[in-house]
Order: sequence, then structure tokens, then C-alpha cells
Amino acid sequence: MIHKTLYAPWRIQYILGPKPNSCVFCLPDHTDEDEDRFVLCRAQHCFVIMNIYPYSSGHIMVTPYRHVQHIVDLSVAELHEMMEYIQISAKVLEQAFRPHGINIGVNIGEAAGAGIREHLHVHLVPRWVGDHSFMAILDEVSVIPEHLRSTYAKLRPLFLNLQATR
Repeated sequence: MIHKTLYAPWRIQYILGPKPNSCVFCLPDHTDEDEDRFVLCRAQHCFVIMNIYPYSSGHIMVTPYRHVQHIVDLSVAELHEMMEYIQISAKVLEQAFRPHGINIGVNIGEAAGAGIREHLHVHLVPRWVGDHSFMAILDEVSVIPEHLRSTYAKLRPLFLNLQATR
């Protein structure tokens, strides 16, 4: 049996690094930090941000500004806008990456797999036939590699363009 290893060196920063004292999804009002924080676009009630520890290239999240833990805590306006930006995000991912599919999911609570359970966020993960099957790595693993900055540079203009045409 051949031993195969998948290297994801960017994850060591998260594993060993200091954890923030404040919520990583509670963003300041101003936009001068958006590129450093990998914020792709902002709307009235939510924003789209890249996952800096992605399962796949293009792994992004739609997040409400308001610090809520559960989907039932969202207002109707927040919920509607988040769904609108989930749809926009799916369009952008399809345009930028041409995935074979997209996983869209919400993990509510630790038992459901929420890594940051204090602030609701919706994951959009581009998928390709034969990819990493959500990290169930057994054999013949194929991961689409792309640096976060390259992904940001690819996605940001697409979001800006879609917002400009709305």
C-alpha cells in the first residue's frame, strides 16, 4: 500500500496560532481592511467573505453583520438578503471556477460541525468530480490549489461587477 499525504501548510497558522478574543465575523463599518480580511463584498445586512482555511479553492461564506448564532434569530430582511447573496455567490463561483457542483451549508451548533458557532455563516464550497470529498481522504486525492490572494483577486471584481449591475 502506498502512503499518500495531503499537505495544507496554511492550516498550521490556525492550529497553532492565537485565537482572536473577538468574533472574526464582527466587522468594522469601514472598508479599508476588506482586502486584508478577504471581504469580497458588502450589502446592507450581510457580507461575503473568503474562508481563510478553505476546504477547496473558492470556499466563501455569506455572513450577517449582526452577531447571531441561529438562523431563527435573523430578521426577514437579513434572511432574504443572505439568500440573495448566496445566489449571487453561487453565480460568481460558477463564473470564476467552473465547478461541477457547489456545497451550500449552515452548521448551527458545535454538534453540527460549526467551527465558529457564535456567529452564523453560510458556506459555499466549489466541488469537482474526483476532488477531496470533503476531506474524507482515502486514496488518489486531488485538491485544486490556488493561493488565497489569487482567489481574492479573481473573485472580488466579479462581485463588484454584479453589485454595479444591480
